Amino acid sequence: MAMHEIIARFCRLTGRNICSLSVKCTRNTTLPASRRYISRSTGNSIQFRLDERTAHSSLDLFKKDTGVIYRMLGLDPSHVQDNPERFRDWAVVFGSEEITGGRHYWEVTVKRSQEFRLGVAEAKMAREDCIGTNAASWVFGYTQRKWSAMTSNKMVPLQLVGKPERVGVLLDYEAGLLALVDTERPKIIHSIRGRFRGPLCPAFGLWDGELLTHSGLEEPESLVGC
Repeated sequence: MAMHEIIARFCRLTGRNICSLSVKCTRNTTLPASRRYISRSTGNSIQFRLDERTAHSSLDLFKKDTGVIYRMLGLDPSHVQDNPERFRDWAVVFGSEEITGGRHYWEVTVKRSQEFRLGVAEAKMAREDCIGTNAASWVFGYTQRKWSAMTSNKMVPLQLVGKPERVGVLLDYEAGLLALVDTERPKIIHSIRGRFRGPLCPAFGLWDGELLTHSGLEEPESLVGC
């Protein structure tokens, strides 16, 4: 079992937030040119699956690779196909499509999870890092019944946000905006500003329960212009 996974579980048992730990931010590493995705999304209505090649050994994909479930024991890392794109220290998986421009919207259903992260990350983000701990990822995290906006190993607590079963994610590449969306109203709960300089992938971290992604959706009319 990877040391970071052991630390993460210890933190949950002792009531500490893993995000409060000092995490060394690793510079982005260049991955082999063999990366292959369905397509490069520059318009709207992004449609993606989860990329098994990036999935940590404790994560199982299901429902035609649109959902992910956390397995406490998971697979023995030595039995997982050796792939430089795979996260081996953190329970993270990327979406299968790179985003190089445009405005995109997708939703995530959360089931039986008390600790997860969702957002975007640079396609070539270092696999030794966890999403939200470096300048190459922008995510919204949920742990200890609280939401936070996370990037560059910094956390901004979000106030008056419960735990909805389904949330939306809005990405405006050119505007440098990532937003968490209340799907019932719908409206933006909180947004993160960033400088997107290269291809991005939808990114997910999961430490219990399961997540189901819903892509290929049109952006709600109430969000247009936000």
